[in-house]
Amino acid sequence: MDKATWVLLLCFYSFLIGNLRAQEIEQSERAERISGAAGDVLEDNPVGRLKVYVYDIPSKYNSKRVKKDPRCLTHMFAAEIFMHRFLLKSPVRTKNPEEADWFFVPVYTTCDLTPNGLPLPFKSPRMMRSAIQLVASKWPYWNRTEGADHFFVTPHDFGACFHYQEEKAIERGILPLLQRATLVQTFGQRNHVCLKEGSITIPPYAPPQKIWAHIIPPETPRSIFVYFRGLFYDVGNDPEGGYYARGARASVWENFKDNPLFDISTEHPATYYEDMQRAVFCLCPLGWAPWSPRLVEAVVFGCIPVIIADDIVLPFADAIPWEEIGVFVAEEDVPNLDTILTSIPTEVILRKQRLLANPTMKQAMLFPQPANPGDAFHQILNGLARKLPHDRSVYLKAGQKFLNWTAGPVGDLKPW
Repeated sequence: MDKATWVLLLCFYSFLIGNLRAQEIEQSERAERISGAAGDVLEDNPVGRLKVYVYDIPSKYNSKRVKKDPRCLTHMFAAEIFMHRFLLKSPVRTKNPEEADWFFVPVYTTCDLTPNGLPLPFKSPRMMRSAIQLVASKWPYWNRTEGADHFFVTPHDFGACFHYQEEKAIERGILPLLQRATLVQTFGQRNHVCLKEGSITIPPYAPPQKIWAHIIPPETPRSIFVYFRGLFYDVGNDPEGGYYARGARASVWENFKDNPLFDISTEHPATYYEDMQRAVFCLCPLGWAPWSPRLVEAVVFGCIPVIIADDIVLPFADAIPWEEIGVFVAEEDVPNLDTILTSIPTEVILRKQRLLANPTMKQAMLFPQPANPGDAFHQILNGLARKLPHDRSVYLKAGQKFLNWTAGPVGDLKPW
């Protein structure tokens, strides 16, 4: 396509986007109700439907780690910290373990950080094993089920496989002692050894105060058609190219770096959040894992997420109607992104924008302090409530065992 044609297309879409924004503002007072079961589930109130007992374990497993490195409070895995704080004050908490439906073990496994603030998961298996051994020896509840009525927040790149490189994560597998527990994790990928059946997939943590500080007036035109900021190549970890993001991000850059409809770059401007609010579509491609904080940011800022990750399991997928609010593009179809997005009818775009304008949608993606009804904390509790009552088969008979305490890599068996 020649330059003149692109210019004409850009002018047309600038006109279209302006009209879309005008209609969006006109209809903003009646943000569309999420129809059907999804909307009902999204707005469920978990209070009264379950009781959670929070183990009081030594602070070396949790709060002391935050004091040692407060950066844990702001990285994308911080949900493990804030979920603990939320539960301590939540009306679903019970101090009588005999009446508990669920038991929560508050272990902060993502607080070992590099100088750049990236979590190192290498000590996490030993730390988790140590906490489970303590719980199993001090209280009788773990041993009744070997953890089948316990839940853990494990928000690493590949969850309880505790590694940030997929090949190593697959080789390690989920920590054996967590095989019967319910895992609350950011990682969600279909047919993957690091996603256990029954896990609750949650959004990564995005600091709510930081997000709300960047809200711009709703009448601001959405003058950007497609927006993305981030890596296209990870030369340091993928020197030959093609493995990072399975080549999808590289394909975005190679096909659309000169396309005026696409505002894409590796630079992360100070106006990043504001720019997302000026965009119609925000690209959410896989990286090393299938998810990223862009998914949260896009939903909160009303930018239609373009999800490029063939096997992704989306957060709270039983409550959020992702098919209705997002656009799914197969990784192999990335070269056709321009055609796909420009072919979406105006009325479909408008409906997605109205659904994204629904406050319940935004609340469900965030972990605010203090908590709000319908937020991500409550969505986790709703997910736990929907797994009740526990099947009687989770309770072990005398002498019955499922877990092997000596299984796993030799390094994981060392004391923590």
